[in-house]
Amino acid sequence: MSANNLDDFFLSYNKILIRLKLLNIKTKNGNEITHKDLRYAIKIMEKKHPYCRWKSEKVKSKRYYILIEGFYWLIYVYFQNEKALIDADIDFFLLRIKQYQEELKVQDKNLFSKDMSIDELVIFFQRKYRTIEKAIIKMLKATDKKYRYKENGKFIISKEGIEWLCKNIFKQKYLEILEQYKMELTEKYIANGYIYDNFFGKN
Repeated sequence: MSANNLDDFFLSYNKILIRLKLLNIKTKNGNEITHKDLRYAIKIMEKKHPYCRWKSEKVKSKRYYILIEGFYWLIYVYFQNEKALIDADIDFFLLRIKQYQEELKVQDKNLFSKDMSIDELVIFFQRKYRTIEKAIIKMLKATDKKYRYKENGKFIISKEGIEWLCKNIFKQKYLEILEQYKMELTEKYIANGYIYDNFFGKN
């Protein structure tokens, strides 16, 4: 594979800065993105999505490379100004999932397949019992769906209700679920012989 072809998959920080400039992408203050800005953005990217493996590990040199998927995240999530970061992040992973599904020719996966009691939701969302109760009340007021029912004296939230809670209240949990599924598809993508995070000793 030639160096030019590698640039389609792995980008140095300097090449990322060049592309950002060509795309006229700037900071939220309208300034040109500096090397310092980019390093900070990549630090946030790694913190939020460590399992995506978008940054190479330094081996022989002081240079890092960013996977093209990580570069797209920087463009469509971190350096965009139209949406809240969490909403842009969710939209990005929904788009990537769709693209992987089309590439791999796989059907949608049901990401919410189990009804849960409030006690189970406390563990699932890692939130206090009262926080879950308030979220459920908000959901019931906002919809006319029967997302809650009683079984053996306990309130149960349907899988559809859990999906609503994820999409509308506990968005970070929804993002984690999407990322996990995206990486599941990514592993299938790699198994099919496609290039992902094999940086070919570039660094």
